[in-house]
Amino acid sequence: MAKLTAFSLLLSCLLVLFLSSTSAVTDEDKKEYIVYMGSLSSRADYTPMSHHMSILQEVTGESSIQGRLVRSYTRSFNGFAARLTESEREKVAKMEGVVSVFPNEKLQLQTTSSWDFMGLKEGKKTKRNPTVESDIIIGVLDGGIWPESESFSDKGFGPPPKKWKGVCSGGKNFTCNNKLIGARDYTSEGARDSDGHGTHTASTAAGNAVADTSFFGFGNGTVRGGVPAARIAAYKVCGETDCTSDAILSGFDDAIADGVDLITISLGGILARIFKYDPIAIGAFHAMAKGILTVNAAGNNGPITRTVSPVAPWILSVAATTTNRGFVTKVVLGNGTTLVGKSVNAFDLKGTKYPLVYGKSWASSKCSAESARDCSPSCMQKSRVEGKILVCDGPDGIWDATNFGAIAVIFQSLKPDVAFIHPLPTSGFQPEVFESLVSYVESADSPQAAVLRTETIFNQTSPVIASFSSRGPNIIAPDILKPDITAPGVEILAAFSPNAEPSEHDTRRVKYSVLSGTSMACPHIAGVAAYIKTFYPKWSPSMIQSAIMTTAWPVNATETGITSTEFAYGAGHVNPIAALNPGLVYELDKADHIAFLCGMNYTSDILKIISGESVTCSQKNETLPRNLNYPSMSAKLSESVKNYTVTFIRTLTNVGKPSSTYKSTVVADHGPKLSVEVTPSVLTFKTVNEKQSFRVSVRGSDLDSELPSSANLIWSDGTHSVRSPIVIYCYS
Repeated sequence: MAKLTAFSLLLSCLLVLFLSSTSAVTDEDKKEYIVYMGSLSSRADYTPMSHHMSILQEVTGESSIQGRLVRSYTRSFNGFAARLTESEREKVAKMEGVVSVFPNEKLQLQTTSSWDFMGLKEGKKTKRNPTVESDIIIGVLDGGIWPESESFSDKGFGPPPKKWKGVCSGGKNFTCNNKLIGARDYTSEGARDSDGHGTHTASTAAGNAVADTSFFGFGNGTVRGGVPAARIAAYKVCGETDCTSDAILSGFDDAIADGVDLITISLGGILARIFKYDPIAIGAFHAMAKGILTVNAAGNNGPITRTVSPVAPWILSVAATTTNRGFVTKVVLGNGTTLVGKSVNAFDLKGTKYPLVYGKSWASSKCSAESARDCSPSCMQKSRVEGKILVCDGPDGIWDATNFGAIAVIFQSLKPDVAFIHPLPTSGFQPEVFESLVSYVESADSPQAAVLRTETIFNQTSPVIASFSSRGPNIIAPDILKPDITAPGVEILAAFSPNAEPSEHDTRRVKYSVLSGTSMACPHIAGVAAYIKTFYPKWSPSMIQSAIMTTAWPVNATETGITSTEFAYGAGHVNPIAALNPGLVYELDKADHIAFLCGMNYTSDILKIISGESVTCSQKNETLPRNLNYPSMSAKLSESVKNYTVTFIRTLTNVGKPSSTYKSTVVADHGPKLSVEVTPSVLTFKTVNEKQSFRVSVRGSDLDSELPSSANLIWSDGTHSVRSPIVIYCYS
């Protein structure tokens, strides 16, 4: 009996061990997911955090969820981030009240003369409303902020607006003031900016006017934001290595509840995502519902098409352009020829010529020809590099060249229209210029060159779309044109973190630096939006967006074909002064966006959860995405279509003179010609805020898959010109 009992006990133990080994969930099995649950319940007894914990306990079977719950969103919308297995994720996704479950992914972070270039000049030349401007709060979701920067000094500022409900929770040795009124950190690193990006974007949007600033003498002048009297609240959603979905949603959740007036967020994914899986689209939707406009960088993956992101219509998406100021760096060859490239080179070699060595010459059995041409660090040898100027087919070797004793680097630039800062003297050449350099290096007995200090040039052709700026079409909602607008995003001087490197492996430290990207364009538009709001505090996000889009100037692009059309620049380049007096606006509210989502095949049940209201999706024509009352008009058609008729329905609201009459004009733009009929062709308004609807019928044939057909509809009363692009395409 004793033996049988011992055997049974052993068998039981082995069974327990077996079951444990086959069913135990390890940390490797779990991944972080966002569980989005729409609007917060209005029930008085509802506690979101308790609900989130209950859900996790139910799906995991664990009484303690320590280490499972990452974040809860409880202030402005409902949801949480949690560590789940795949089977647990599937269970949560099927639960009532859950809109979507998606991975907690990593997103990417995406000015002394720019404001003057845009027409928003200093002093009496620009109309200001300082009292209201001081009540505007801009929420900056980015990589933190450097609170001690002079751009954020609170000299002359009174207490924060009474509507402010935020906190200063920036971590150790971080202090807010009456200019920088709030800070929150979601990275466990503190809200202090470690790489300069967040400081740069915040100061571009609303930094103080600071005289005599420059990057080692370049861009010298007064650096300032679009609304210098406005307040800033910093939300650090990006750490040293990445920006996570859960942190971004936390930033939105708090910023909305804290009382910001608009949000600027210069980050995004590589490609657009379905709205219910996109943390920026989700956060921006709930911001829009509370009357807060979200301005977002369109991405830095141009000129490749279909890379613009995010693309929700309740987000103002911003592309990047040049200004009339640029930086060039000349190289003088040993034969006296001067070649012009791009960089921000503050190093002065006094015009001294040094030997040139082409990376291509390092090719060997240990180093491929491709790696050698690009000056890959694995190919470099100090004995061959020291004291010389490297010539490279790409920029890969720049950041390691100093370790091998190189004097300078001349490279073939992947973005030849943009000047970047590097840790040693450099100049980036366009392919044809680089070819002439290589020809000299390979033909001369002792090739030499001098890399000169950068020069500032003015009156260059501008605005031109930056090559890096992401292009449409919109892959999620093909009938919504994205990006929406462009703004300066090339070689922008603004505040910087003195703890950060101006470039990789750079030992210098600066308080102001030059950066390029749609990240820089985004806060320019945020500043313009805030500027408009100082004169029209009660305008909705859509009214401000419409005013910016319908008063924009036409622009040029650096490429030909589809990448040089409205898919590069949307409505055009921002004109802040004109945007103050648009005459008419296309107005949208939460219900319009819900109807749009109905047209995108979201169900009534899902939309009820998202909106917090009862929703009935109509099957009427008005729910077609192209009939959203958007300031631009776009339609994607099948490539097989020969002859077509497309109709757009729109409504304009009078925000100009009480009694006014607007006549429509259609101006052709790109691609095969369109026949456009506007009904009625004349709109007469008798009062302010009066609405008038119209229909646009577009006919055409023989669509070009490489070039969309486009035109501009302009409503004019003799004073205002309310312009909307019309784009018909079949790009696959």
